[in-house]
Amino acid sequence: MKKMLLLILAAGSTVGCSSIVEGTSQQIMVNTNPPGADCGLYREGIRIATVQNTPGSALVNKTKHDIWVVCVKSGYEQASYFNKSAVAGATAGNIILGGGIGWIIDSATGADNKYDSPINLSMTPSQTASTAATVLPATFMGPVPVTASAPSQPTP
Repeated sequence: MKKMLLLILAAGSTVGCSSIVEGTSQQIMVNTNPPGADCGLYREGIRIATVQNTPGSALVNKTKHDIWVVCVKSGYEQASYFNKSAVAGATAGNIILGGGIGWIIDSATGADNKYDSPINLSMTPSQTASTAATVLPATFMGPVPVTASAPSQPTP
């Protein structure tokens, strides 16, 4: 009976390991070259955080959903970075030591995810004043994908 109780206590101590070790939120540091840009962090098209006057950081809740970092500065083209949600390091320990129970808990809270940080973006000077981005977009879904069209067939 004592062995069973110790086994249950040992398994319970590993539950939510990523939650304890890495937490359910993360600071994402954003640097731009040149500094002084305003950056928005977007998840599923909705702005979840703003970094004003880079360099700076924003605290975000970790989830399985990716984040777009979009930066604007007067006189420069808009710059963006796709920050893919990846698996946190403590997740493997949850699966091995906790038999998967810890992973289930961490997955539900987002603790088993992580994002790249710091983010370093180089901004390109604008060719004309009219193309200079100065306002962050309200929503952002990433660049529009380019689709290749079929070449036209020559007429006989």
